[in-house]
Amino acid sequence: MQLKKLYLAAAAVLACATASAQVSVSPEAVLQKLKTTFVNTPFTEVRATPISGIYEVLMGKDIAYTDASGRYFMFGNVMDMQTQRNLTQERRADINKVDLSTLKLSDAIKTVKGDGKRVLYVFSDPECGYCKRLEPTLQQLNNVTIYTFLFPILGEKSNQSAKSVWCAADKNKAWGDYMLRSGTLLPAECDTPIQRNVALGTSLGITGTPTLISGSGRMQPGAVPLDKIEELLADTGAAAKTAKAN
Repeated sequence: MQLKKLYLAAAAVLACATASAQVSVSPEAVLQKLKTTFVNTPFTEVRATPISGIYEVLMGKDIAYTDASGRYFMFGNVMDMQTQRNLTQERRADINKVDLSTLKLSDAIKTVKGDGKRVLYVFSDPECGYCKRLEPTLQQLNNVTIYTFLFPILGEKSNQSAKSVWCAADKNKAWGDYMLRSGTLLPAECDTPIQRNVALGTSLGITGTPTLISGSGRMQPGAVPLDKIEELLADTGAAAKTAKAN
């Protein structure tokens, strides 16, 4: 029954879009109409889509689609079947891009491989199984600088493990031994950036580990395969230079 309603709603939107396709309506006009009609909804942007008569609507970071009348709404993904691209997913990734100036690099473990020209930021929990699954994949990368932000969100053991890694004489070795070789961490005490990292990750909307961030600020959650990481590394622009060194 729910699926039938969805089909009917989609059909209604497309019918309206077809009827109004001959009339040029600017995204700005659609946005104004929506703000006037739905005064309690925080509409922030309207953009044209590749589909004639259909507009993308942003409500904060939520994405929907509507026709020129603003009466009918669709929620879900728009796929380009010819190119096999998920246009909604791509747009969502753009909306959620990280402002790299918020990343304080001195609060991360820095690992340089090869010439280190490419940049990758990783929020990781030492007690996260998916994080440990990701580490061998990261080892396969070349010519990259990886900044690992300790982000212990799985409880007190995670917090203690993160502190032991950060306070070790050689942070890189302690991290690699523990994540790759199931090594033992020795209890240690020192000033750490861990609470700052947790606050930062939370402010960025990171709710799980691992979460990877490209040099342009694009986020990718999960222990993704090597080819996906290479795509992230290719997505590195001038924004990488805005990350804080101190």
